Amino acid sequence: MTLPVEFHDIAKRVNNWGRWGADDEIGTLNLVTDDVVRAAVAEVRTGRRVPLALPLREDGVQSGLIPGRVNPLHAMVQINQEIFGPGTVACSDDVVTMGLQAGTHWDALTHVSHSGKLYNGRPAATVTAHGGAEFSGIDKARHVVSRGVLLDVARARGVDRLTGGHAVTPEDLEAAEDLAGTRVRAGDIVLVRTGQVQVYLAGDKQGYGFPSPGLSVRAPEWFHARDVAAVANDTLTFEVFPPEIDDLWLPVHALHLVEMGMLQGQNWNLEELSTACGETGRYAFLLSAMPEPFVGGTGTPVAPVAVL
Repeated sequence: MTLPVEFHDIAKRVNNWGRWGADDEIGTLNLVTDDVVRAAVAEVRTGRRVPLALPLREDGVQSGLIPGRVNPLHAMVQINQEIFGPGTVACSDDVVTMGLQAGTHWDALTHVSHSGKLYNGRPAATVTAHGGAEFSGIDKARHVVSRGVLLDVARARGVDRLTGGHAVTPEDLEAAEDLAGTRVRAGDIVLVRTGQVQVYLAGDKQGYGFPSPGLSVRAPEWFHARDVAAVANDTLTFEVFPPEIDDLWLPVHALHLVEMGMLQGQNWNLEELSTACGETGRYAFLLSAMPEPFVGGTGTPVAPVAVL
């Protein structure tokens, strides 16, 4: 099934291929300049640190919807073992098997493709079974630190959680921007709160994934116009699920990652941050969200921290 004309029309309007050169592999992270980071540091007032990651655990957010994306499987390989002989210092070691996008994570630009292409026009076939992503693997996103802005769409709409199936539109984003009292600017990392993660925290994994609020197919043009560096939210699917357009699955993924070259993150816990921003009336902060540098990875776990 070919993608509809309306998708390709949006793709043309947000496309960044060649914007930073034919060899570019990091897309909109180019917008995070030294000046942007200096300005982000200036947002820190109190030094309060708010963690945004869900715990990595065997009964995590994955429900089996996506084949192979397993929750972390943790095993001990040494327990108080005196590896240098009796009476020496004892060591405990462990290993983990998990999907790189299982918990709170970033999607790399190679996480999805469409029409046989990845970001900057590279062939989708450059992602291989043995090497992973030849270009634009998550290891290429070496520093993700910038000004973060919480767009608390749920709070702006006067609810604790958006209803399942609510598509977050540019109008929603602007209402949340008005609530925040700050304008999203070039190089910012935008965090969109829907409140959906509350469903998972209450123990309902199936309900967390479906039906879910999430970004509308109209949202990428708003992020493109503002030159946003990356976007993350508090849902499993990132975009509204089921989709707005029948049989058009993951269009926002394709527009962000393939056309714009913009990292996107899922399963971020924005509840404590929402409370902190509401208490202080400040919705901008320094955000550190460094990817784990898995060479050729199409995603990575991340433990982001907002510093207010």
